[in-house]
Amino acid sequence: MAVADTPNELPAAPLPLPKQSLYESSTQYKNWRFSPEQLAQSRRELNHAAVESLKKLLEQEEPGSTSSVHFLTAEEEHALVVYYARVIGSMCVRIGLSEEVEATATSYLKRFYLKNTVMDWHPMNVTITILFLATKTSNMPISLDYYVSKLPSGKTEAADVLALEFLVAQSLAFEFSVWHAHRALWGVVLDVQSIPEIDQESTKHTHSAALQHIRNSRLTDAELIYTPSQIAMACLYLADPHLAETYLSSKGSGNMLSVVQEAARMIERDGKGTDVGLVREIDLRLKTCKNPERVKGSKAYEARQAKVDAAADKKRALKATASVESRMSQDEMFGPSISLPGDTA
Repeated sequence: MAVADTPNELPAAPLPLPKQSLYESSTQYKNWRFSPEQLAQSRRELNHAAVESLKKLLEQEEPGSTSSVHFLTAEEEHALVVYYARVIGSMCVRIGLSEEVEATATSYLKRFYLKNTVMDWHPMNVTITILFLATKTSNMPISLDYYVSKLPSGKTEAADVLALEFLVAQSLAFEFSVWHAHRALWGVVLDVQSIPEIDQESTKHTHSAALQHIRNSRLTDAELIYTPSQIAMACLYLADPHLAETYLSSKGSGNMLSVVQEAARMIERDGKGTDVGLVREIDLRLKTCKNPERVKGSKAYEARQAKVDAAADKKRALKATASVESRMSQDEMFGPSISLPGDTA
């Protein structure tokens, strides 16, 4: 029976993958964005684990001592971190550092305390390390000596700045690149100039006002929840709602307005920072519930230091043994070194 010829059919071409923006391929988008519920849960779990660990350490240090200790809550820890986010801004003004460095350092501080607790690492110590690191990762380095000379306490040494640098880098998963809302805002302002129905004279004032809202947003969780462009639009909306709505409409992004308004409400609500009186109270209580392993002179500190020293000694011994074995192996292969006439013993 004859089989009808069928034309050779080429396999259908695969559907093209949706184009991914540069931001969507960044580590920030993949690893440092959360929902408000995820952030709250993560902070609660971190705080609970820290308190349980500290109770054991404090009981070993002084049995029965934890009954009178009022450990910090997750909310109190966060309030202290927010206060030091504002301190970063003051330090940048004092030292003469750029908006880019300030924004980067603030992002690092928030990310660090998603992995660590203030009861282990006080934000004051972490902040001086983070800010210096941000000058390097933002490609705006300054000398360590100059940086130390500009720190307000007058008691900080160069070694103090560098002491926590590896811990900070490790906590950031060595992901130093940060996409900032102030850059996205500048892009929007430039784009606005191409829209004829917008009054160009008013945009300069609007940009300045929106930039202040951007700075306030650094005291909130906005960058851990929203994209830089969403934050930029939220700040533009706070500065000039009509301009923001007109711009979104011109771009066919009117459906984005609800997200922009949601972000704007967060920035307006939380962008004022932490009350200084509350910070003093939290910091005073922190002195009673600090990790004793970080307090010089405590039993826990000495025990931990002994372990660190023992591990270092073991590492040096293993290295020395490996070096000897390597030399012995070379002697077996090539024979011992030959002394030439005239060589001194």
